[in-house]
Amino acid sequence: MRMSLRARLTLTYGGLFLAAGIVLLGVAYALVDQQLSGSGTKVFATRLNPAPGTTPAPGATGRPAQRVTAEEREFVAGTERLMKKQREELHDATVTSLITRGSVALGVVGAAAAALGWLVAGRVLGPLHRVTETARRIAASPAADRGLHERIALRGPRDEVKELADTFDTMVERLDRSFDGQRRFVANASHELRTPLTLGRALVEVAMHRESASPDVRQLGETLLQINARHERLIGGLLLLARSENEITTRAPVDLADVVGHVASQAAPEAASTGVTIEVDAAEAITTGDALLLERVAQNLVENGLRHNSSSGWVKVSCGTCREGAVLDVSNSGPAVPPYEIPALFEPFRRLDGDRVVTAKGAGLGLSIVRSIVRAHNGSVTAVSRPTGGLRVTVTLPSGEVA
Repeated sequence: MRMSLRARLTLTYGGLFLAAGIVLLGVAYALVDQQLSGSGTKVFATRLNPAPGTTPAPGATGRPAQRVTAEEREFVAGTERLMKKQREELHDATVTSLITRGSVALGVVGAAAAALGWLVAGRVLGPLHRVTETARRIAASPAADRGLHERIALRGPRDEVKELADTFDTMVERLDRSFDGQRRFVANASHELRTPLTLGRALVEVAMHRESASPDVRQLGETLLQINARHERLIGGLLLLARSENEITTRAPVDLADVVGHVASQAAPEAASTGVTIEVDAAEAITTGDALLLERVAQNLVENGLRHNSSSGWVKVSCGTCREGAVLDVSNSGPAVPPYEIPALFEPFRRLDGDRVVTAKGAGLGLSIVRSIVRAHNGSVTAVSRPTGGLRVTVTLPSGEVA
């Protein structure tokens, strides 16, 4: 069982206090024992039992000076024994009382000191808990740029804890600027690249449709148009990826059943051309978010299922609700997918077969866009390989209510 830092500090405070209390109790015991053992009947014994051959001082016993008889010596000896016994009893009672009551008092004060140490430790560790909670919120933020805008902004004396909080704020601020710069660069670069691609497509189409164009030129034009279309898809995917990583500010109720039906109807021609069957099982599943982005999630999953499939294969699309929220499930037949390869499929430009040539079926951004959009909607996405081949992807989104 892991012990918290607050508990360890409390045990340290309490242990040090008890150790100091035990030392103090031991010193007090030694002093009391020495005082009781070194005093008592010495003066009385000297006065009643003088040295042989001497006489007590006149007036000491209220009678004339004379030699001490044997009866008086016996009386003095008996008195000494009685006083010694009383002194020993007094010594034992005093020491016992000191140890017993001192131990009880030490235990009570030690418990109070431990409770006070618990409060003080909590007070001291309060800023550290604030740092931890802020870091946890940033790490759990579904959107990449949402949590990085948060700061601790700890106030107080400039001690070690404040230096830690200020250092953490500086690190988060630099990360925030870095992510913002990266997204702006991707968006700006994608916008800038769209213009020459559009211009290039127009020039190729003009050259292809000239009456004097030879068959070789037309074939070359078809190839160039395919390359241009792939580049346009890539740029469109980059723009969507940069957009989906931002926070969703406008949310509205969305029924995933409508989204699934629309996407399935759009994908029907491609499925018919490839010989893949699309099976739809759409039940009402209400969530909140951006309808266009959620439609892109379903579209990307269905397109992946169609393009990474086998002949006469199938793609099953279903949606519904569960305790966690609205669920979109897309599974497909196809080649076997190693389980250790699945996490890499959600990274940009990662494909299972490593194909990066022009004839690749996609831009390698489909699942990356899906993950970014789902995270921006405070949801989760998981993928598992099917035993007979293919992949099953499950998207879970928070439930919503129809306005």
